[in-house]
Amino acid sequence: MQLTNNKIMITGATDGIGKALTEKFIELGNEVIGVGRNNQKLNELAENYPQFIPLRADLSKHEELERIAMFIKNEHPDLNVLINNAGVQYNYLFAEELHVLNKIEHEVAVNLLAPLKLTALLLPTLKLNKHSAIVNVSSGLGLVPKMSAPVYCGTKAGLHIYTQALRHQLKQVKVFEIIPPLVDTTMTTGRGKGKISTARLVDEFINSYRNNRYEISIGKVKLLKAIHRISPSLAALIMKDR
Repeated sequence: MQLTNNKIMITGATDGIGKALTEKFIELGNEVIGVGRNNQKLNELAENYPQFIPLRADLSKHEELERIAMFIKNEHPDLNVLINNAGVQYNYLFAEELHVLNKIEHEVAVNLLAPLKLTALLLPTLKLNKHSAIVNVSSGLGLVPKMSAPVYCGTKAGLHIYTQALRHQLKQVKVFEIIPPLVDTTMTTGRGKGKISTARLVDEFINSYRNNRYEISIGKVKLLKAIHRISPSLAALIMKDR
């Protein structure tokens, strides 16, 4: 894939993996449209990087997704890369959580419906431009789940399978998937051990993206996939209480 002179939209661009991807792609000579909910963080990125275009939106709301699509159609018809990165994870016991319906709706809306809908809304634009690509950020927990995050795991498993199927359908637009392990971000504060940095994730991704490796397992996910192939029950036991 071409690493420079792209116009890229990245959701969840103000923190964690999204911010690291934003800064890396700007460093490589691209324009980035960064989608987030925090105006202050969006404005700080815009002040630091002239190539950054801030776009405030709540991805859990359908009307906001349509507004994004209209903005792209009218202002940035040269968009050629969409990176669906935004995500939210709640850890709770399903049978005991008092606000379980709200959490279900929010996780499904942000983690699964938003990337599916944004892809559908922006695909007509992507298809018109050269070197076009869709990059979905799933999770190792979409391959083997952990006990405390059933809905999150389900949304990432759905995104993983959807990405594989979409790749078979699309010929002109290349479809990539980043499958991260536990990454050191605000979302994972206080959760788990052995986290990798966002910088390491981005470096591994860029190397694979450059060489058109479509399913990009990062760090320990490579080992997890190998264990899962040999013994799914062992992989499930390893991940259950993470």
